[in-house]
Parts: sequence; C-alpha cells; structure tokens
Amino acid sequence: MGPIMVIEFSARTGGVSFEEESITIHSPKELLAFVAPDGGCDRIPDEVDEIQFVLMHPASVSSNPLANANANATLELGMVFISGPIAEVAQTIELLLDGAERGQLSSSFLKVIGVTPA
Repeated sequence: MGPIMVIEFSARTGGVSFEEESITIHSPKELLAFVAPDGGCDRIPDEVDEIQFVLMHPASVSSNPLANANANATLELGMVFISGPIAEVAQTIELLLDGAERGQLSSSFLKVIGVTPA
C-alpha cells in the first residue's frame, strides 16, 4: 500500500526556512501511533516551528462524491498545516478529533496544535 501522507518538519533561522526531516505515513493507525503518547511526535525538536501533513490523493475511487473531491484545502491547527484533497483533510481531522476524545493524543501533539491539555 502506498503512503497516505507525508509529514514534513521545518524550522526557521534568521528568516531562512529549512526542512528538518520528513516521515511517510501509510495508514490512519500509523498516524495515530505517531501522535499518541510516546509516539514520534514526542521527539520533535524544539526548533521545529511548522509541521506539514501533506495528504495524498486516494488511489481508489469511492461512490461517495465528497470522497472524490479533487479540490485541495489547507487547515491550520496551531503550527500544524494539513494540506491535500478536501475529503482527505476532513477524514484526517475526524480521526484526530476522535483520538482527542478518546485521550489517544500526546500532550506534545496537543501543544503543537494549540490545545492546552486538561
């Protein structure tokens, strides 16, 4: 199975931006593992000031018209920018909201999206 998204980490020094690294995510389960406590999100260096979730266009065509939306969108959550096809952005946000509701998101990830953990 191909990747569903690439997560890119970038930093800025003296007005110059540079990419720290990027990781490839192949499934929603892998994304949740990254943003979960003790996941990869907990190891993001402090100098990172922007995280891009770049969502890929789905390989299959769905019978749901929204799932076939080709228009791209970007949603900003704190320092995280989620970009890609509207349907994929909506599904990712739904996944993250569900993870937050279940207490599955690390305090590090909540911090970078601008949420103060309770």
